[in-house]
Amino acid sequence: MRHRHAARSLALPVCLAVLALPVQAADKDPVGFRHKDWGLQCDNTRACRAVGYQAEAGDSGPVSIRLAREAGPGTPVLVDLQVSSDNATPAALNLKVGKLALTGLKGEMPRVPAGQVAALLQELQKNDEATVTAGKEQWVLSLAGASAVLLKMDEAQGRIGTPGALVRRGAKPESSVPAAVPAPVVNAVLPLPERKGDAALAKPLLAAINLKEVDERCNGDPPKPADVQVHRLTERKVLLSIPCAMGAYNFGGLNWLANDRPPYQPQPLDAEGEFDAADGSIRSSMKGRGIGDCWSMQEWHFDGKGFVLTGESGDSMCRGFAGGAWQLPSYTAKVVLPTNPASKKP
Repeated sequence: MRHRHAARSLALPVCLAVLALPVQAADKDPVGFRHKDWGLQCDNTRACRAVGYQAEAGDSGPVSIRLAREAGPGTPVLVDLQVSSDNATPAALNLKVGKLALTGLKGEMPRVPAGQVAALLQELQKNDEATVTAGKEQWVLSLAGASAVLLKMDEAQGRIGTPGALVRRGAKPESSVPAAVPAPVVNAVLPLPERKGDAALAKPLLAAINLKEVDERCNGDPPKPADVQVHRLTERKVLLSIPCAMGAYNFGGLNWLANDRPPYQPQPLDAEGEFDAADGSIRSSMKGRGIGDCWSMQEWHFDGKGFVLTGESGDSMCRGFAGGAWQLPSYTAKVVLPTNPASKKP
């Protein structure tokens, strides 16, 4: 499948919109928060990822740290680093914050050893900045906002006042920490092979949709009949896909679910992106800012009746990393694909 950038026609980057959400207590609501140079994104399972960057007004090159933690009692904190350099990827990074110095952290996104995480968490909350070095290169990681974001992370996972809290520890039993919320299960249905005559459905299906709305959503770029695609989904259902320009950097597709005979009754889908017949999915990506910066992703799968959201993630703050430093999930699902050809029919 060729790579195509697709997105909803939003002026505000998804990454910023997600992080602007208030912290919520509902089990299945994603939690997002941002303060100064740090951000937080928790998904619908209560798994959380906190990230910090270089100061926006500083002169440091791009540097970021990610603290990831699954929900539930006693779960560990996983800490990864990342830098962006004009030179080759450093063979190893050194991290210094307060009294803690970690050397020889290897890998493209090196992980802090588990035995050093507790000490690192203490120093991150006591200092204003940390330095990352590789040879003669140096990056300055801002710690402004770290304590507030880690406290929100504890709050979102129900850890405040427990021994495993990152910020406000207490004597509440660790067993009181809420368990992870199971990810929803989506039983995907694979599309049927294309039939003779499916391509000819493009003309009547185009006639049945609101082309004015298409022009508006595609920034006035009318669909070309030769570019319109019809995909066979089931015995009676097809997917109509229209390529669409949605901004200076974003290109994608609008999709409708329709009958393969009159009345066609095409229904517009929230799923905007490119269809992949291999697994019955529609995937989209959106560039929130300039060239190579700040991607957000969405994914849907066909369940025999419609397209169900199965994944959503985005970069946090777009601090100079090409494509963003991390993809932070706000929604995740377990997709179950058919295991034999006979299961392709719904």
